[in-house]
Parts: sequence; structure tokens; C-alpha cells
Amino acid sequence: MLLIPAIDLKGGKCVRLRQGRMEEDTVFSEDPVAMAKRWVEAGAKRLHLVDLDGAFAGKPKNLEIIHEITETYPEVPVQVGGGIRDEDTIQGYLDAGVKFVIIGTKAVSEPHFVNDITAEFPGHIIIGLDAKDGKVAINGWSKLSRHDVIDMALKFEADGVEAIVYTDISRDGMMTGVNVEATAKLARAIHIPVIASGGIRNLDDIRALEKYVDDGVIGAITGRAIYEGNLDFAEGARLAESF
Repeated sequence: MLLIPAIDLKGGKCVRLRQGRMEEDTVFSEDPVAMAKRWVEAGAKRLHLVDLDGAFAGKPKNLEIIHEITETYPEVPVQVGGGIRDEDTIQGYLDAGVKFVIIGTKAVSEPHFVNDITAEFPGHIIIGLDAKDGKVAINGWSKLSRHDVIDMALKFEADGVEAIVYTDISRDGMMTGVNVEATAKLARAIHIPVIASGGIRNLDDIRALEKYVDDGVIGAITGRAIYEGNLDFAEGARLAESF
């Protein structure tokens, strides 16, 4: 299993939000490239970048920084989310060295879009499903849709996406523990990999997810815990990779 550090970008800085609220951000670094260096040197085998400005603007806002990170660490796969809503944006990210693009709101609001882009960019599309109480949230978590998480995941699996990043938005940035039950339920319902996100606090959360590696939970994204020092990333990465 992979432990994947999150680097959330806002105004060119590395920040963390609380439950996706842009007004509740904490700046952890003025230099996202240096932060990427820190995690790669600690053993990161993949980086999770989020263009927070892009998520709210609907178009990339931190592309130059993301490109700088991929150029500096070409051997480390990078997955990027935030404001990816058209083919040109996807192509731009792939040209910039990004390995996977994560589609969120657009995938839920226009499901046919996913079928089109998996055909155009095979092997590069991940869907981000952010949910609360089993329902998918959209528009930067500002509202819940009527869509069931598992139903949507099955549809995207049929479209040929590479994986699902599953976030329990009630727990993201709250340091209350990952929603293992909901993550495992999703992983068992589909055949493509699931990456857990939201609420990772410590080694015990990683151990809890380990039980579901065989069900398809291939990784976990961690943010606030590693920035605030509650989880030693190097130790967590070693533990995850031992499963």
C-alpha cells in the first residue's frame, strides 16, 4: 500500500484546508517544491497535488509550480486534482509531466465526459469521489448531490478509469480518523483500485486500512497529520509498503 503525501496549492503556497473551506486554510510552506523534496526524500513513491485555486476557478491556477515539481522529480508519479474540466487542461497537465489527473465535479455533473476522456487519455484518469453519508459532494464540497457513491464508482469503472480517490468530507482535515468502513465497502463493490483520503491521523489508521489491501485499497493520502507532526511520514510510508 502507498502512503501518499498531499500538497495543496493556494496562491502559490502549500496549505491545508479544514473540510474544504477556502477561508479555513493553514499555510505550511511558502515553497511547494521544497515540500515535495521533503516528502520524496522521506520515501514518497507518489505525490498528490491539489490546485485549490483551480478547483474554485474551474481552470488551472498553479500549473507552473506543478510543472516545476514534476521536472524536479520525474521519477515520482504525480496525480493532480482541482479544476480539471476539459480535454485541453488534461493534455496540458500530461505535457507538464503529470502521470494521473483526478476528475471530480465534472465527472459527477457530466458523466459522459469520463467516457470520452478515458478513451482519449487511457491510463491517466482517476476519479475523485468526495462523499458524506454515502452521497457524492460537488462544487468544492459546497453541496451534496443525489448520487450514491458506489453507483457512481461502478459507472466510472465501466468507463475504464484507473482508480477512485475516495474522501469522506466530514473527516477531511479534522484529524478524526479515516472512514475505514465506508472505504472498504466501496473497495469491495468495485474492481479498480481505491485510494483512501480524509482523516488519516496516525499509524493506527494505516494499519486499519491494511486489512482491505486485498479488497483493492492500494493507498492512502495524508495531509494535515504529516504537516502538524502527528504522523511521521517516513515511518508511515515504510509501514504502508510492508503490507
